[in-house]
Amino acid sequence: MEERRAGFIRQEMERWEEAALSPFASLSSKSRGRKIEEPACDIRPVYQRDRDRILHCKSFRRLKHKTQVFLTPKGDHYRTRLTHTLEVAQIARTVARALRLNEELTEAIALGHDLGHAPFGHAGERALDQVADCGFAHNEQSVRVVELLEKKGQGLNLTWEVRDGIRNHPTAGQPHTLEGKIVRLADKIAYINHDIDDAIRGGILAEKDIPWDYRRILGFTTRERLNTLIHDVIYQSFGKPDIGMSEQVEKAMGDLRRFMFANVYTNPRAKGQEEKAENLLKSLFTCYMEHPSLLPEEYMQLIEKQGESQDRVVCDYIAGMTDQYATEKFQELYVPDVWSVR
Repeated sequence: MEERRAGFIRQEMERWEEAALSPFASLSSKSRGRKIEEPACDIRPVYQRDRDRILHCKSFRRLKHKTQVFLTPKGDHYRTRLTHTLEVAQIARTVARALRLNEELTEAIALGHDLGHAPFGHAGERALDQVADCGFAHNEQSVRVVELLEKKGQGLNLTWEVRDGIRNHPTAGQPHTLEGKIVRLADKIAYINHDIDDAIRGGILAEKDIPWDYRRILGFTTRERLNTLIHDVIYQSFGKPDIGMSEQVEKAMGDLRRFMFANVYTNPRAKGQEEKAENLLKSLFTCYMEHPSLLPEEYMQLIEKQGESQDRVVCDYIAGMTDQYATEKFQELYVPDVWSVR
């Protein structure tokens, strides 16, 4: 009786989606499913279940100790990869709710989109991509995390729609769901604005340094710019089978993004330590390629029993490290104990 009643709860939620959501929404009952079939949850539709799996996984928890933009910032209020992820999820859910799209799918994609990010932000991503024959891209690594690396090689077995949204969240991506397209835009909206906020806090940028033309269109504070961008996405996408922005606002956001690349993302004050971080990860990569026996057992199993290439598995291990753990491993492998700082 209780099992039938619990199953009825999930079915009622699926029926609510069919009745209440936009005709363009991705319905839980219509998901393309998981790579490995499994019994449905009694009370949760599939996308809610995926969201919960991501939220409770170890890779998600490690994001709190991974760099967003600023390496070793002096202060508690700078963004980390985790706080960035939460801001993306908040923006994406706001848009999804206003458009009557699937919030659970949207949030699952947002929470999972950066799970595969290497330590030290994009500097770490560049370093691994340069040294590994297999290449390295954080969005593909995020998919690899949820498909294989989590739960000691079992993966999280997420739905196709969540994995598609994670894979296609970069600017060049083409998500197959509107929820994925929301996250793709929310990611840029979040990082452009919170990176401005962090840059101002760090004395690298002042509000008046942002060109007047961008501020006139988007707003004169971080709050105003977020408000403008989120409203524009909602109003331009409402009742349509696509997610977009007005030409004027989209151009201003693109110009602001390029301004940030020129003045913050490549600014020596913000990025002066990146070369050291890149060299650190490259040294770790070299060490584990030359001495694979130093890899943890679960990673050795990927090579020996699943036939994964060594460079891919070494990238898996290093990408999963936090900034602090990568630094500690470097010290352990390369710095004599007598010189180590404890």
